[in-house]
Amino acid sequence: MFSDPPSGIDALHDALFGGAIVRFSGLSAMAELVAFTRDFLVRQLGPHDPVRIHEALDRQALAEVLSQVQRTFSNAPETKRLWRALFDEIGLDPQDTTRDRLFLRFQPPIPDEGGPHDARSTATVGFHRDSWGTNLYAQVNWWAPVHPITAGRTFAFLPELFDQPIPNDSESFDIAQVMAHNRAAPPGAPRMRMTPRPLEEIDAARGRPVVIDPGEIIAFSSQHAHVGVPNRTGHTRISLETRSLRLSDLRSGRGAPNVDGRARWVAYSLFRRLSDGEALAPLLGVNTLEPFVIHEA
Repeated sequence: MFSDPPSGIDALHDALFGGAIVRFSGLSAMAELVAFTRDFLVRQLGPHDPVRIHEALDRQALAEVLSQVQRTFSNAPETKRLWRALFDEIGLDPQDTTRDRLFLRFQPPIPDEGGPHDARSTATVGFHRDSWGTNLYAQVNWWAPVHPITAGRTFAFLPELFDQPIPNDSESFDIAQVMAHNRAAPPGAPRMRMTPRPLEEIDAARGRPVVIDPGEIIAFSSQHAHVGVPNRTGHTRISLETRSLRLSDLRSGRGAPNVDGRARWVAYSLFRRLSDGEALAPLLGVNTLEPFVIHEA
């Protein structure tokens, strides 16, 4: 399922836009980022073992504590420095590259009672394409585990659906409304879903689980269909993720194919340039949320 990184950053993006899922190993910045994150979690969650934190807190307290940990991590200068160093080592030009929020994701085991976790800080992500919600087909997703994972404590791809249309409710999805609602929600409260949903049953068991080692990271197109694997392993899965966009790709119209996305907005507001933190929309001379124009074949 995984490809090795091709030589050159343009070749990397061409491969990703064609459906490749690329795994990077042996990056010193990635090893440093994992080490920092583990130490951060020990400091934030001690004396509890971070991967067993769900045993120490009830559902509401867990959601609130992990929500605060996520915010602290995203805003930490060292988090930003290490992600920047990682992108530098991979070869991304900071003047040409923008990124989304630096996210620390927690996926606790499904409780025996009360149903699955539904707060944004603890929920298992359902089946989706990122592109359904953002209409950004040049978007690249980056994902890495912090602690060892297994096929039962990860997420999974359905790579055969990369260029196959899937009926979905993106046409009625409004990311502006979702973002406004979620910003106003108190910590740990259920949030509106950030992505549209399929309108037909998708057998998530067909998915191919991602199992890579801490210190490795994968990159994949926002067009890839993927889903969180229900966690019944007894350990909380903790992972790192963000998304990137290159200005040169956007300006030249390069990206993955849109086979089924019809959301009303292009979500430029999520991204800022690596070099100076400048918001993406002004760099392109467009609105923060730009109406999406569907070009029929």
